[in-house]
Amino acid sequence: FFRQGYEDPHWQYPAASYRDDYPYQSQQRQSVAWQGDRDPRQGEPYGKSTSYRDQHYYRGYHPNLATGPPGQDRMQTYGSYEESYTLAARREGAGGETLGSNSGEAGGQPQEPSLLLQYHESGLSSSSHELSQYIHDGTDQYDPVLPGSWNVEQTGELSLVPTPIPAVPLKFSRPHTSLCFGAGGHLVLACPHHPAEGQLAHVELHSLEAILHGTKELEELQAFPGPLVREDLHKVDVVTFCQQKITTGCDPSTQRGRDSALLWKFLVLLCRQNGSMVGSDTAELLMQDCRREEKYKRQEPAANLVGLADDEWASRQPGTLDLITGEVPPVVETQAQIVEKFTKLLYYGRKKDALVWAMRNQLWGHALFLSSKMDPRTYSWVLTGFTSTLATSDPLQTLFQLMSGRIPQAALCCGDATWGDWRPHLAVMLSNKAGDVELNHRAIVTMGDTLASKGAVEAAHFCYLMADIPFGYFGHKADRMALLGSSHRQVFAQFASTEAIQRMEIFEYCQLLRQPESFLLPFQVYKLLYASRLADHGLPAQALQYCEQISTVLLRQDPATHPVLAQQVMKLAERLKLSDPLLLEMPEQDQTLEPDWLEQLRACCQEWEVR
Repeated sequence: FFRQGYEDPHWQYPAASYRDDYPYQSQQRQSVAWQGDRDPRQGEPYGKSTSYRDQHYYRGYHPNLATGPPGQDRMQTYGSYEESYTLAARREGAGGETLGSNSGEAGGQPQEPSLLLQYHESGLSSSSHELSQYIHDGTDQYDPVLPGSWNVEQTGELSLVPTPIPAVPLKFSRPHTSLCFGAGGHLVLACPHHPAEGQLAHVELHSLEAILHGTKELEELQAFPGPLVREDLHKVDVVTFCQQKITTGCDPSTQRGRDSALLWKFLVLLCRQNGSMVGSDTAELLMQDCRREEKYKRQEPAANLVGLADDEWASRQPGTLDLITGEVPPVVETQAQIVEKFTKLLYYGRKKDALVWAMRNQLWGHALFLSSKMDPRTYSWVLTGFTSTLATSDPLQTLFQLMSGRIPQAALCCGDATWGDWRPHLAVMLSNKAGDVELNHRAIVTMGDTLASKGAVEAAHFCYLMADIPFGYFGHKADRMALLGSSHRQVFAQFASTEAIQRMEIFEYCQLLRQPESFLLPFQVYKLLYASRLADHGLPAQALQYCEQISTVLLRQDPATHPVLAQQVMKLAERLKLSDPLLLEMPEQDQTLEPDWLEQLRACCQEWEVR
């Protein structure tokens, strides 16, 4: 509302249509305009409208406030802005009331400020540079030449026939370098140029292999002799690569470095023996890798195990009178004297005392044989006394517990510092698989699970390999293995490392030496990932060979069982097919042909899509 004695100068001008004007204004001023109880024209010289950015804002949240039809482009919007500005400027030059006369001042001619300054101070745009693209400053002089033609009708209304002005700003203010990565292992650079000045475009091709020369990632990829199905590949190359990994990549001073070296040594042995191994071969490898053979201290059998009380045990020590024979035994007895007394006790029919004497003097052979000819309870009692003399971490304990039909305690507690090295325990289980095969299998798997729970991934995977545990997938966390020597419970970037994929491919190669038609189906997706890394590092020919190898495996199966993998292999192969060295030897008219395996893979994918 306006005060008494003042008129609203805004109504002296013809109201501009809301959908035809395009001056800049702030969102704060725009939000006031939507309230019906306030004057929507405060601080707006030329009507109300929204900026190009605000149109999208209100169109998303206020559909009824859209400023134009959906097909309206920037050219029309900027043209409508020129119309609004020019219309106001025409009225101002014709002698109409100016903005300064509407401020309520009486007398004198007010000084008219710059139009650019008015727009900047009114908050219609946050960028003066952006305003200067469309508004001409009229402080010093006024340009009477207006865009378009004007027709003055008898009614006094003005109609504008606009002339299109290409005022759309450039996407980039200055020429710049554009680049992209090519499928052939190249980096493509489009250097900056000025086509309007007659300059020709300058395109440069750079080899990614040359750019990345000397980097650790490229050297790691180039050192590997893959793919390991080439006709010119010899297994000596694979063995040499494994030995280099042991020398340069494994720290023997750490437990994890020793476990990692053990996996590489196992692959060397597996490759030399064409993928075939027995338990004794692995046991020999385990004992070679042991830093030192543990010295397990023997213990005296507990008194309660031999059935004697403490005072009775003390009475039978050397130097005291033997109540049975009536003799005083010497302080130090020889082996012959010990056996002689064992025999004398049997003379008198004291078999129980003879067993106690034999157990106390470490005559376990005599004691076990004698008890085996007695009742089973006595035999079990002597056997328990014998095992009590062994250290808890002694591998003999593991063997005896396994032969007794129990899961060895070492399989449940290995990996701790108190238990020492886990390798001798696994070696004794692998070399003595007589008896229950299922029990042997469960004991080895349990040892692997125990090691995995304590973070010894390489050691756990070695146990899983000995138990013939199959490989699974990264997404299935219940699977025990996905990539050899890498835990699939960590993030994928750390899990699918280049070294882990290379180690897994060597294991698959060893399986091929034993069974030429064998393959690891879950591993094929990691081969595709490895091929992508080769292409990214400027090695497209090797990447294409991996695609061919994966395609061969999928075509042996039904590609419809792995449709996503088949399609991704086909897409990568189509980008890399021109990197095939055989293609360069073909006549020019035949270079458009594709490899047979790629055509077959595409046909299978199309058939699957149709089904």
